[in-house]
Amino acid sequence: LPTYRTYTAGFLNRDLAAFLEPAPGAAVSFAGLYPDHFLSPAPKRRLRAWHLVGGLDWLSPDEITGLPPDDGHPYLLPDWIERDGLKCLKVKLRGTDPVWDYHRLVRVGDIALAHQVDWLSADFNCTVTDPAYVNDILDRLRDEHPRHYGMILYVEQPFPYELETHRIDVHSVSARKPLFLDESAHDWRLIRLGRELGWTGVALKTCKTQTGAILSACWAKAHGMTLMVQDLTNPMLAQIPHVLLAAHVGTIMGVETNAMQFYPAASEPEARVHPGLYQRREGMVDLGTLGETGFGYRVEEINRPLPPPSVDTGF
Repeated sequence: LPTYRTYTAGFLNRDLAAFLEPAPGAAVSFAGLYPDHFLSPAPKRRLRAWHLVGGLDWLSPDEITGLPPDDGHPYLLPDWIERDGLKCLKVKLRGTDPVWDYHRLVRVGDIALAHQVDWLSADFNCTVTDPAYVNDILDRLRDEHPRHYGMILYVEQPFPYELETHRIDVHSVSARKPLFLDESAHDWRLIRLGRELGWTGVALKTCKTQTGAILSACWAKAHGMTLMVQDLTNPMLAQIPHVLLAAHVGTIMGVETNAMQFYPAASEPEARVHPGLYQRREGMVDLGTLGETGFGYRVEEINRPLPPPSVDTGF
């Protein structure tokens, strides 16, 4: 039985009201509802793949320092786009240097337009403390490069993730673009606080636990918030629950997936069984090879050598 078919009243002995509370004043009740109420009954089998453009990534040949890697993989952004057919780019920014951040968005946007990329997202890396920092960059981009501005699908966690300590009113930012909690989104109570402060979306990560991600997704969707599933670089089997979460909760656009950028060889045994999950082709990842039990790993077919156990339990 697939894992996602067990999030129902038939398999769970308590409803969501045992775990979640609505926001004060919201016309929301979790009584009698189970996670399946908020999950897609027909999840997509192919998802748009977001590529991470790091702050130190080379965008063009003139930026290359030293000898580029000779491992058969791209090292310039245009080459990544062409090889993988990318349509979505997540742009890492500094959050402490508005001039650099603005010009980085412009340069990546120029490349995106030249290579038929559809969407960008801006990740300010939790370092901003004043909404005006983000607003000024977005407004300048809107005025000077309106096509680039239009390509920005959402803004990710510009502000410190300790929401309870940094209670910054961010309504002015989310009035410009959807604003997603990321590092703060590991608990539905923090999502509730974020919503009060003006955040409009939630970026989920399976590394913060599957249960936590499901509960956060249910709370957010019940309150009209948009979802995304972000990557903390999930290789090997970790990639599978990661993309399954995105397929089932329904995201603003696809899933971020970057293990194939940073250590593609790590997942070679899994890729032989699930090639579409470990290679981005036509800008997509493909879940079509997953099995019908649990997360669909098909682990018995994956020939992954394991190191000897570090402890002998005697069993």
